Amino acid sequence: MIIRPARPGDAGVVMAILNDMIDTTSITFTTERKSLQAVQDDIAARGRAFLVVEVAGVAAGYARYFPFRGGPGYARTKEHSIALAPQARGCGAGRALMSALAAEARREGVHSLIAAVSGENPAGRAFHAAIGFTEIAVLPEVGFKFERWIDLVLMQKRL
Repeated sequence: MIIRPARPGDAGVVMAILNDMIDTTSITFTTERKSLQAVQDDIAARGRAFLVVEVAGVAAGYARYFPFRGGPGYARTKEHSIALAPQARGCGAGRALMSALAAEARREGVHSLIAAVSGENPAGRAFHAAIGFTEIAVLPEVGFKFERWIDLVLMQKRL
């Protein structure tokens, strides 16, 4: 398993992971599929704040961070996202990605990372709790997908 900064050539794999989540789960509340160009642009914009994991020599997941809110007062707090292809689940890839992402965030002077987890994603909540995130808020019924309202759980890890 290798963790490395994302490259433009990883955009197809990242796009496939994202679009599968968008189409089939309530892990993300968005319903708009990602284009290859949008993912390439995101990779280019984030630099070392966008990492991928390779499993058996193939990109199989990503983690990235981005501004939590606008304005200079929030500059040291970042929100993150992480997603893995099925073949990368259960082998420590998620923990390795998040460890590397937190190290990069610390290097950049980030004070805390925020995870915004769907209330319908107990595995995501458990994963974040296991790596040191604390649940700080539940926002009831702020997401709407698949014709139902979904809670959003905010979790925080101080770096």
